[in-house]
Amino acid sequence: MQTHKLLKGHILISDTIEEEIERLENELKPLRVVSFFEENFKIEHAKLVTQEAYISEAATKYIIIAATEFTTVAQNSLLKLLEEPPVNIEFIIISPTKSNLLPTVRSRLPIHSQKQKHKVEAIDINLARVDYKEVFDFLKKHSHISKNEAKLYVEALFYRATVVDKLILSQRQLDNFDLAYRLLDLNARVQSVLAMLLMSFAGERG
Repeated sequence: MQTHKLLKGHILISDTIEEEIERLENELKPLRVVSFFEENFKIEHAKLVTQEAYISEAATKYIIIAATEFTTVAQNSLLKLLEEPPVNIEFIIISPTKSNLLPTVRSRLPIHSQKQKHKVEAIDINLARVDYKEVFDFLKKHSHISKNEAKLYVEALFYRATVVDKLILSQRQLDNFDLAYRLLDLNARVQSVLAMLLMSFAGERG
């Protein structure tokens, strides 16, 4: 007799999408899990989700819809499906931010957040006095972080600069922080993005 505790459909806010997909697939065994993971979830992906949802199942099937960004058209196309899913179908949507999702999508499923579990350590570099050796050491120490972890370090560097070190950032430094997020979304090399930010502080000295 099946004793698996069924998980109801929901929205999961998490910076570590791939890890969450793997965790859910393991937790939901032996039930079937079909995952759709895209950098940018578009209408063609939504159509594939819809096709999968209407493949009838004797037991509960979970469809995971995961992306770092979701187009408005794709979300709108899934609204009726999310509101009235076929028999034995549960949807789990994973996004790094709640703001990625339309209010109409958020209203259809309960929201759970895992973001508090994935915090980065405090930045221990004084950005008012940072030198090139410290930059090199920092980059070496954080050489294997993921794109989403890198975004958290960008936030931590901004906090360290403006709140802890009380620096007034130049326009170039401010522009670099904006650019860092865009580059990470474009899958730029994490080391290069962090180096750009730190070198802008080391270059300001003297």
